[in-house]
Amino acid sequence: MPHRAFFAFIAPSLIAMIVFIALPILSVAIQSFYVQHERVIAEVETCSPFGGCTKEMRVDAAATEKLRHDEPLGRFNGFGTYVDRNHLAFNEVGAILSDNDGIGDAVSRIYNLPFYKALSFTLVYTFVVTPLAMILGFCIALGVNAIPPFYKGPVIFFSLLPMIVTPLVGALIIYWMVSTQGIIGASLQSLFSDPNLTLRSSPLLTWITLLVYGIWNNAPFSFVVFYAGLQTVPDDTLESAMIDGASRWERIRFVVIPHLMPLATFIGLVQLMDNFRVFEPVVGFSADANATSLSWAIFNDLRGQVDQLFGSAAATSMLTIVGVIILLSPVLVRTWRDFNRR
Repeated sequence: MPHRAFFAFIAPSLIAMIVFIALPILSVAIQSFYVQHERVIAEVETCSPFGGCTKEMRVDAAATEKLRHDEPLGRFNGFGTYVDRNHLAFNEVGAILSDNDGIGDAVSRIYNLPFYKALSFTLVYTFVVTPLAMILGFCIALGVNAIPPFYKGPVIFFSLLPMIVTPLVGALIIYWMVSTQGIIGASLQSLFSDPNLTLRSSPLLTWITLLVYGIWNNAPFSFVVFYAGLQTVPDDTLESAMIDGASRWERIRFVVIPHLMPLATFIGLVQLMDNFRVFEPVVGFSADANATSLSWAIFNDLRGQVDQLFGSAAATSMLTIVGVIILLSPVLVRTWRDFNRR
């Protein structure tokens, strides 16, 4: 294909990527170097007919609004937002490490910093939910592929229900079920004869609930892709393996799994990116007291009614993008090397 025709072919997609992906990311990156303006404080003298005059400090709304109008991005802060206490917290981490506390105490103190608390849950959620959801989806796909055709339709429908329900709505439904008035929460209280027992009573129980929800919510995507891939497994190869005396597990291990590895890489990449941006479960479960994520931290910065911390949210967004790139780099490098060997 001539170069001119090639560029004409990809031009619409390239323009769309620049407009809807590159420019927003660039805008967020620029905003991350600015912080909101401080309020302008002025001394105001108030006089009354009988009490004389008093002076007090008040916010000069007009001057503050003019400052915001003249510098809409805010006050330039450079990389200061990235290293402050709400983000990478270089000074705080350095002070903790210099105190020569035990490893456990140092880790606990670092964990209590807002960014590292959010990062900890995000990483745990990503590396637990992603493989377990893939394994569960693969097992469901194998089971559906083996049942009679008459039963496949209903089983596929019920298997896809978590994907059909909006993630936030699904999180709210599970939250109601595990609350003290829900069927799961009330059953646990009755089973252990403890009216104060709730799955939100400790960080560990909260994390387990969120992880279980994540696996339930992510498994259908893996199931759909793996089930489609199972339809492409060569029948001749499977029959040859059966003739050679291979058991069902051996056929899955040595024929099916190698055939589906490119699909597994694709699923892993998609779910790593998706799970690293975990947000809906934290909001739906109202779990921010025990578990926060990087996306929740962005939401928390932007939901202020008076001062929305655009610079802080932008810095967290850029750190999230960097985290996704780091997570995907090993898989992308391996895929590129495998492609070059062919």
